[in-house]
Amino acid sequence: MKKALIIVDVQNDFLPGGALAVTDGDAILPLINEIQKDFELIVATQDYHPPNHASFASNHPDKKPGDIIDLQGIKQVLWPVHCVQGSGGAEFSPELDTTNITRVFRKGTDPNLDSYSGFFDNGHRRDTGLERYLVELEVTDVYICGLAADYCVKFTALDAVKCGFNTWLYRGATRAVNLKPGDFDKSIHEMASAGIKML
Repeated sequence: MKKALIIVDVQNDFLPGGALAVTDGDAILPLINEIQKDFELIVATQDYHPPNHASFASNHPDKKPGDIIDLQGIKQVLWPVHCVQGSGGAEFSPELDTTNITRVFRKGTDPNLDSYSGFFDNGHRRDTGLERYLVELEVTDVYICGLAADYCVKFTALDAVKCGFNTWLYRGATRAVNLKPGDFDKSIHEMASAGIKML
């Protein structure tokens, strides 16, 4: 067995004060820094959008964050402008220990398609290279933490299972956007039902 830790989107825009802040998102940082000592292989994902990204509500006249549109045949939630390439909001939190991260996989770079998962875009049309990287390093088990439980963490975990990895979630090291009350619990149930083990 070889294991890897995947740290999902611990970026300034998802933390308190950011453009798409997750409530208590900063509370998970000490735990993420602590659990890193248990891993020799650590990778991170980074939401990295161009300014004209189709998931931004501001790029659609008469639309607001939270509205849902059809984007290339996929149901798309519209978001505030966040994690724009080269912006401070796209950078990792300065409180996140990044010294042991061996590789960063950027997602959401295609202006016409969103990417919640660290493995694939939402249409599963392109991959980020994360699966290939882990397979080449003979990883069998992946452990996931980060933001946010009901979007990027969930879809990264679900894709990890589909890629054949034994998948674990650090439940205490994630928080949810909670567009609707209960989205966190619903996401945990969905992941558990897919075979993801909770820590």
